[in-house]
Order: sequence, then C-alpha cells, then structure tokens
Amino acid sequence: MVRKTKEDALATRDSILDAAAILFAEQGVSRTTLQHIASAAGVTRGAIYWHFADKGAMFNALMERAAMPLESGMALLDKPDSDDPLGDLREYAVCVFRLTVEDPKARITFEIATLKIEYTDEMTAVRERRQHNQAEWIRRAEGRVRLGIRKGMIKPGVKPRAVALGLWALMDGLIRYWLLGPDFNLIKMGGEIIDTHLDSLKA
Repeated sequence: MVRKTKEDALATRDSILDAAAILFAEQGVSRTTLQHIASAAGVTRGAIYWHFADKGAMFNALMERAAMPLESGMALLDKPDSDDPLGDLREYAVCVFRLTVEDPKARITFEIATLKIEYTDEMTAVRERRQHNQAEWIRRAEGRVRLGIRKGMIKPGVKPRAVALGLWALMDGLIRYWLLGPDFNLIKMGGEIIDTHLDSLKA
C-alpha cells in the first residue's frame, strides 16, 4: 500500500508538471496561475502546494526533469583527460540539439525557458539556477579548450573563455531560432555550425 501511495504521488506530480508545461508554453509563465495549473491537472491547489512551494519551484522541477538526460553528456566535459577535447564539445552540443528535437518534454521546457519566461521576483530562483548552470557549463568548456591547447590540438593564442562563451551563444541562439520556426534540421545544421566554429580553433 505504501508503494502504491508513493507511485500515486509521483504520478500526480508528473501530471501537475505536464499541465504546467502546456500552460506556460501557451500563455507564458507570468500569466499562468497555480489555480490555472490545478484546474488543468485536475487537482486542488493544496495538492500543488504539497509538491511545490511556489511557481518558481515548479519551474525548476520542470528544468530538472528535462535536463536529466544531459547528465551523461556533461560527463564528457568532466573527464580529466581526452584524446579529442574539441570532439567532446561537439558531441555535447549535438546531444543538446538532439534532445531538443527528439524529446517533447525537453523541447517544451527549453521553449518556455527561452521564449516564455519573465524573470520577475517570484522567478528569482529560476534566474539564479540558469546563471549557475551557464557558469558551470562555461567552466567545463574552458577546461576542454585548455586541455586542447596543452595537447597542441588548439592554437596556443586561443582564449578559452571567449571560446566557451561563443559556444554557449551558438547553442542557445540556434535552439532559440529553431523553436521560433523549425525550418531547418537542428541536429544536422547545428552540428555543421558547431564544426565551423571548432575547426577554426585547430592548430
């Protein structure tokens, strides 16, 4: 019975997140109330508060659910050594593009995070989470570039932080552009654009 109760609670939590994602995508985060979400999910506001402290916590849970498949990709950037540091960066970028295209839950969450959110006071925790994740990714990417320089695979005059920031801007911008109107193959074209950027760095 306890197991069934836990399963029911997880199912309710997922249904709340699914309803929130649809409403956030349709009308934006700031215009969506917890009552809207409760009605769409077929639960009470009390049920929502049992799972989430506020709308910011709910949105962070959406981000965590979408980001879980990327954890294995992040491992590429944490290896102490690599035969192909630039290849690691490319593989991670293509992993992000593929997830955006092929995983509906990830795609709708990325769409909300890039196009349908206003960083008001109630979303402070979400903004801080995004800033932290961006800083962590840039730190890892800089490490890959430094490793490539040490191995003689990347031009010695390359600035690791500039490369990392450029890659982040490329990935973020391509995903944003594709979400606005997916009239190109994000995985294929995204890989080609990343290749063009990374090829210019090779020694």
